[in-house]
Amino acid sequence: MRILGIDPGYAIVGYGVLEYDNTRFKVINYGAITTEPDTPFDKRLAEIYNDICSILNMFKPDCMSIEKLYFNTNITTGIDVAHARGVTMLAAVQRGVPIFEYTPLQVKVAVTGYGRAEKHQVQEMIKNILRLKEVPKPDDTADALAIAICHGHTGGSRMSELMRANEVAQLNKKRG
Repeated sequence: MRILGIDPGYAIVGYGVLEYDNTRFKVINYGAITTEPDTPFDKRLAEIYNDICSILNMFKPDCMSIEKLYFNTNITTGIDVAHARGVTMLAAVQRGVPIFEYTPLQVKVAVTGYGRAEKHQVQEMIKNILRLKEVPKPDDTADALAIAICHGHTGGSRMSELMRANEVAQLNKKRG
């Protein structure tokens, strides 16, 4: 299975393409799409869309795994990231590529086995799992690879259903 992992953003979109055969991963490609801050926002979205289309056309993934968004402090930034996430998902939908969404907690658990792992711990595990000489940079690229690994480890399995059910239960508990 060829997985395209995406860490959405509008300044930097991390991506990672992995081949997974149910026992090991093979790195196909990874990198980042960047847009310039002085470019009008609509043009930045067009650049992201066009670059994602190129990546999808070049690597022909079987699926896309993408990070779910959550808002905590800066809702304006979150909305802009949501726009970029939307054009990324649109490119996949137009090509018939199934999309799977994962929360940061799900990604951390799938990569490290611990939902409260720190960023450097996740990055070291990515390096080890993918047998890389160093942690991919920028961080958005490493995050995209982690999202792809998450899908390889949990996508379509009973584990992913249980993780989602657990998250819903936790949210309901917080709401009281």
